[in-house]
Amino acid sequence: MSDYVVTARKWRPMKFEDVAGQGHITTTLRNAIATGRLAHAYLFSGPRGVGKTTTARLLAKAVNCAHPVDQNPDNVCESCVEITEGRSFDVLEIDGASNRGVDEIRNLRESVRYAPAKGSYKAYIIDEVHMLTKEAFNALLKTLEEPPPHVFFIFATTEINKVPATILSRCQRFDFRRIRTDEITANLRTIATAEGLKADDDALMLVARKGDGSLRDAQSLFDQVVALCGTEVTVAKMVEAMNMVDQEMYFRVTDLIRSGDAKGGLDLINEVMVRGHDLKEFLSGLAEHFRNLLVVKTTGATALIEAADVIRQRYAAEADAFSVPDLLRLQRLVNGTEAALRWSAQPRFKLEADMVQMITMPHARDVGELLQHIDEWKKKPDEGGSPGPRTAAAVPPAVAPRRTVAGASGPPVQPVPGVSGLPPGAEGEISSRWQEFLGEVRSTKISLWSTMENAHLLGIEGGTVRLGCADEFQAGMVMKNKEALSEMFYKVFNVRPRLVTEVGGDRLRSTPPPAGPPPAARPTAEEHPMIQALKRELGAEPV
Repeated sequence: MSDYVVTARKWRPMKFEDVAGQGHITTTLRNAIATGRLAHAYLFSGPRGVGKTTTARLLAKAVNCAHPVDQNPDNVCESCVEITEGRSFDVLEIDGASNRGVDEIRNLRESVRYAPAKGSYKAYIIDEVHMLTKEAFNALLKTLEEPPPHVFFIFATTEINKVPATILSRCQRFDFRRIRTDEITANLRTIATAEGLKADDDALMLVARKGDGSLRDAQSLFDQVVALCGTEVTVAKMVEAMNMVDQEMYFRVTDLIRSGDAKGGLDLINEVMVRGHDLKEFLSGLAEHFRNLLVVKTTGATALIEAADVIRQRYAAEADAFSVPDLLRLQRLVNGTEAALRWSAQPRFKLEADMVQMITMPHARDVGELLQHIDEWKKKPDEGGSPGPRTAAAVPPAVAPRRTVAGASGPPVQPVPGVSGLPPGAEGEISSRWQEFLGEVRSTKISLWSTMENAHLLGIEGGTVRLGCADEFQAGMVMKNKEALSEMFYKVFNVRPRLVTEVGGDRLRSTPPPAGPPPAARPTAEEHPMIQALKRELGAEPV
C-alpha cells in the first residue's frame, strides 16, 4: 500500500505561526498560555478549511507539551507525538454529527471526572458542534460551566447561528476569517518548493482563487493539479487538463463588445459549448471580469484585483475603453443571465441572446449629463417665437414641474380684490394648462386622478368651471373631492373657482387664438427629449 499522504494532512501546521491568516487568534491563545489564563471552554467558528480543528489540536498540544518553546509545542515529546498521531488518551476528538445524542454527552460527563493520563490537561475537541441535539446541549450545560480544573473544551462549527445562546455564553468565542488569496498562494509556493515541483506563480494564483478562502480546498485542488500535470505545473496545462475557462476568453468578450461583432459573440458561445464548459462557471468568471474592469475604472489602480501581474496590466489597459455606466450595465446583465439560467429550458439560447444584447446595445450616457441637456433644451427659444423659457404647457403632464401661474412665461394672474369670479385672463390660462392641472391631481391623489382623467372640461364662465362626467357616480366623486380640487387649482393657477358637474355634454372647444402670429407647434409627449433619451438609452417603452 502506498505511503502517500495528501497535502492537507502532510502539511498540517505544527506551530501557531504556521496557521495561515489567523494571527489574531493564535496570538491571543499564546498569550493566554503564557499568562496562565486558559479558559475552560473555547468556541471556534468560521468557514470550512481555515484552521479551526488544527488550532484546537495545537492548543491541546501546547498545554500538554513537556518542553514548550515560546508557547509552541516542541512536537517531539511523547505527549506531542501521541496527539499528532491521534492516539492520546488526554485529547479526545469527537464528531458532533455522529455523536449528537444525549447518551453520548452522558458518557462524556462521566469521563471528565478522571484525571489526565500523562499531560496536565484533558482536552475535548467536538467538531461540528452545532449538530448536537437540543437535549444533548442541555445535558452539557452544567459540565461546561463548571468542569474539573484539569479539563477544557474546544468546540468547532461552521454554523454558529445553530449553537444555543446558553452554550455561547459559557465559551470564549473566536471567529476564524477566510484566508486571503495571496496567503494561500504563499502557502502553496512553500509546499511546491519543498516537494521539488516547478509551478508558475499564475498557476498557483489560479489554484488559490479556486480555493475561495479555504486553504484545505486549495491544497486538495493542488494535489489534483499535480496528479494531472506532473512535476511542472503551468496555467496552460491546468486549463487543458481540468477544462477550466481560460482568462483569455473573457478578454475576447470585451474585444467583441468594443468592435460590435455580434457574429463573433455567437461563435464564442458555440466554442464554450463545444469545449463542454459549465455555463454557470463561464458567467461567474465573466461577472468577475467586468468587476475587475469596474474596479480599475473607478479606483485607477489594480490593487483590488486577485490576479497575476500580467493580467492586472491588461485590466489597466482595457479599462480605458469602457465607461462606468457601461460596465455597470454589463455586470447587471451578466448577473441577470446567471440567475435566469436556473429556470431556462434552453440555457444556450438565453446565453446567446444576452451575449448579442451586450455586444449590440448602445453606450450608456451619464444621467447628470442627460439632465443637463434637458435643462439646456428648456432654456432654448421657442421655434418661431420670442426667446425665453418654455411654459409648462410644453412639458408632458408626467414630467411637468409644479408651478403656479406666476412661474409661467406670461404675466402672473392675481385675484382682483373685492370682485367675485376669476381674474381677467384666468379662463384662457386654465384651458391652456388643463393637462398640467391633471398632472398635479395625479401626483397628489392618484385615486382622484383616475376620475378626473375621464372627465372633460365643458366651459369656464365667470368664476365657475364646468366639468362633463360620464355618469352620476363620476360626478359624485368630483363633488365629493371639490375641496381638494380647489386646493389644487390654487396651487397651479393661484385661483379658487367654483366647480359644477354635468352628466354628458360636449367638450370645451379650443379657445380662439390671440391676435398676432400663430404660436409654434408644441412637441408631443413622445417627442420630448427626456422621453426620447429614456427610449434610446434605457429601452423604455410606453405603458
